[in-house]
Amino acid sequence: MSNKQASEQVALKARKVSFSWEETPLHWVPGDPFTTHTINVLHLLLPAGERWFVHVYKQVLPYIRDERLREDVIGFIGQEAMHSQAHDEVLPHLKELGLDPTPYTAQVDWFFEKLLGDRTLPPGRARTWWLMERVAIIAAIEHYTAFLGNWVLNAEELDRCGADPTMLDLLRWHGAEEVEHRSVAFDLFQHVDGGYRRRVRTWATAFAALVFLWQRGARFFMENDPTLIDGRASFKEFYVRGRRGTLPATGEMVRSIPRYLSRGYHPSQEGSTEQAVAYLASSPAAVAALAAEKGTL
Repeated sequence: MSNKQASEQVALKARKVSFSWEETPLHWVPGDPFTTHTINVLHLLLPAGERWFVHVYKQVLPYIRDERLREDVIGFIGQEAMHSQAHDEVLPHLKELGLDPTPYTAQVDWFFEKLLGDRTLPPGRARTWWLMERVAIIAAIEHYTAFLGNWVLNAEELDRCGADPTMLDLLRWHGAEEVEHRSVAFDLFQHVDGGYRRRVRTWATAFAALVFLWQRGARFFMENDPTLIDGRASFKEFYVRGRRGTLPATGEMVRSIPRYLSRGYHPSQEGSTEQAVAYLASSPAAVAALAAEKGTL
């Protein structure tokens, strides 16, 4: 382990945050439905995806032979479960505003619970292979959640646009925890398997799935937004917003690919634990959660 990796290790704990959505408008990035709905896809993907992470990691705990890593994985499980719940709670608010996400979330649930879910495999090599395959897929997905977490912590253009502060706090609290625990999934994969060919293969699976589900989700939101006539999502719109700074830049996303596929890759190279911890110390939701935990509210 490098000095940087060692110095950046922090004890992971779930913060029991809560958010109030009554004041959040449908287009929480003012005048920009496309940016709003592209980011809103997180609320559709993450509840099912992070429940799936937790389910897989509970199965892999018996394979962990390092006590520090086991503690990190347990902390990761707690944080991911909280992320799932926090994003899930946005969906009823969207429904009240006339945008029912149920048809899309049903597809996402099928993807994680059926396509990537447990299979009726005999105990032994086949079952272990499928478990390790999913551990590797999670490591690849976490590369992108850390990338997005680092991006949103630094997305000052969203503040300049007047984005809803409650939604920004949800995204940045979540993003900061993704940066905080960004090494856990990769370290776990290296610990239980670490095969380079598997890393490349599962990266391709994860990347293709994320791109497919994300563009499908953005299109779903734009087409079903009750305030839009002929609402559409396109790659050109994504590219333009990336240049503007309200969405991740396409070039930055492309450059993140060879980093993950490099044999010398480690997630500690991505983002800053110091910045993440600093945000979590000032996040309104995280501060309120800490105060509630200490019984001072």
